[in-house]
Formats: sequence, structure tokens, C-alpha cells
Amino acid sequence: MEASLDTCGQRTVQSLLLLYLLVVKAAADCPKPQGRENIVLTNKALLMNDFPEGVEVTLECANGYDRESGSGTITCIDEKWTEPDLTCKKKDCGPPQPQPNMSFNISAGTLFGAVIKAICDKGYKITGPAYKQCYPTGWSGRPKCNIVTCAKPPEVTNGRISWDAQDLPKYGEIIQYTCDEGYTLIGEDSIVCSATGKYDSQPPECKGVTAEDRSTTASPAQDSSVTPTASTTAAVSPSVRGRTNILTAVDTTASVTSSTSSPVPVASAKRRHLFKYKFQIWAKNFF
Repeated sequence: MEASLDTCGQRTVQSLLLLYLLVVKAAADCPKPQGRENIVLTNKALLMNDFPEGVEVTLECANGYDRESGSGTITCIDEKWTEPDLTCKKKDCGPPQPQPNMSFNISAGTLFGAVIKAICDKGYKITGPAYKQCYPTGWSGRPKCNIVTCAKPPEVTNGRISWDAQDLPKYGEIIQYTCDEGYTLIGEDSIVCSATGKYDSQPPECKGVTAEDRSTTASPAQDSSVTPTASTTAAVSPSVRGRTNILTAVDTTASVTSSTSSPVPVASAKRRHLFKYKFQIWAKNFF
């Protein structure tokens, strides 16, 4: 009977001792460490379940952050974790790679999470996403700037164009127009592919030359209400010195009216009239 009590008492003591050891051990463990805004546990630390006294755990920078200083190791001491000395900063993607005919608006910066806009030069249009974002792996997206093209240049009746290529005209290219023989070009003789993808002006027209046009070109039409005429009245005062007649002719009137014929210069008409008059006076006195 006594032996049974001794055996039972020993078992009770052992159980109590084991329970005590478990309680002491549990009390000595550290809680699972927690990360911060830009610091996280390594994958190895995430797989651990127990963190007894003296155990070391390594921390690392979160995705999108780079290590600036410190080792990131913490230790369980007296059921508490030591403070990490790891310092992390945002990843800097830096300026994006230069692209032909493209610039970037980086007013938002180049750090992790920043968004920038791609801008094409004049005469170019963007293909792909216009915005790029800074990710842990670098800038997202690959936009391109392609040159603007215009539609096939319009043909003109009775004329020719200088564009005979299979490709569409590109920004800044000029299309020249000429008319067939016997036709006149009306408007601009060339059009230019603009930055908007449209031509800067309408194509010209080629019009035939009519008989009326040729007559107008050869002899410009005059206003039928205009008839220029000239009349001259000359006052003559003869002075006789021997047989020499000295005539003095004075132009007293001159007028111009309208006519359908070509105008006769007034000065020429007056000279002819005066010469005729002087000749008549001279002939009369001489004979």
C-alpha cells in the first residue's frame, strides 16, 4: 500500500515538474517579430514557429525599398526583441532611358511609386501607354513615338502630283502640283503634311484657258464708259521781221473723256494739232 502511494506521488511530482518546465520555457520565448512600413521578415524567419531566448531573426527591406544601412538582425532577450538597426529607403528608378522623339515630365520624381508622362515631339504621336510607373524592377511600359502620316494626297483633274510613293506622306513632306499643257493652276502649287495629320491647305485646280481668257490676256479690257479725247485751241500772234514769220502758239484748252478705243496721249495730240496749225500759217505767209 505504501509502495503504491510512493509510486503515485513520484508520478505527480514528475508531472508538476514537467508542467513547470513547460511554463518556464513558454514564458522565456519571444513573440513572433513584426515588420514595419518598409521592413519585413525574411522568408526563413516567416517559416519559424518558436522564438526562444537568444534566437536571432533577420529582417530585410520591403519590396520597392533598398538597404541604406544596418544588418537587419534582431535577437530575443528577456522575452523581447532588440531594436533593428536596418534603414531602408525608397528605390530610385532614375531618369527613364531616352527614346527617339520623346521627352518625359518627371515633376512627380523618380522614386518608387512615382508616375511620369511620356511626351512626343511635334509631328509625332504616342503608341502604347503614355504613363510609366516606378516599380521595384524599374519603369513600367514601353511607349514609342511614331511620325504622323497624312492620307494619300488628292489627285487633280488635268494635272499631276509629285507624290508617287507607296507609303503615305509623313509630317513635313511636301506634295507638288503641276497642270497639263493648256491649263492654268488656280491656288497653291503645293500642300504640306502637318503635325495634325492633315494637309495645310486644299489642293489647287487646273482650269483650261478659253478664247475669252486669251483675248483678255492679249488686250486687257477697258471700261467702255471711258473715251479719251483731246482738243486744243491755239492762240497765234504773228510778228513779221522782214520775211520771217515768228509764230507763238499757246495751248488754251485740253479735255479728256472716255472711249472704248485705246487712249491717245494728250500731249501727243496737242503737239500734232499745233504743228498742223503752225504749218498752215507759215504756208499762207510764204506764198
